[in-house]
Amino acid sequence: MGYSKQKQKRAALHEKLQQLRSATNSTATDSAAIIDDASKYIEELIEKVEKLNLEISNTSGGSTASSSSNPDMFTMQVAVETVEKGFKINVYSVKNHHGLLISILDAFDELGLDVLDATISCSESFHLEALGGKNEIKACENINEEVIRRALLHAMQTWNEEK
Repeated sequence: MGYSKQKQKRAALHEKLQQLRSATNSTATDSAAIIDDASKYIEELIEKVEKLNLEISNTSGGSTASSSSNPDMFTMQVAVETVEKGFKINVYSVKNHHGLLISILDAFDELGLDVLDATISCSESFHLEALGGKNEIKACENINEEVIRRALLHAMQTWNEEK
């Protein structure tokens, strides 16, 4: 019975590797090479996304910050949405950047926003999803989605120039 389960697991793993091989257009036959090809394929996709984000920011003046002076093609996306309790703020970067969170939190403070809730992931990429509420004592009078978006982009660009 144990042998049968192992055989099923191997068959399932083989099937998943074949799916990965197909999805990444790999011609490799052994597991390690398929995974290596998949890793390279993912890196290529990341580069394509960074280039597209750069093109979008250059043509639309959108909410993507980028700097060609950085060899890593520092690229970030910022989205701000008004919700019942304040503002839902999403910041995403393909790569994690040391010290970036501090700059973003400083921008929150300057705007007079309190972080009511936040989820942060910063292992390979950087992703911040936060709920920001107005601090009645320190909040800017005309705070809105665009003010927050611009302040965060400015903080990130300043951080990028300083590092």
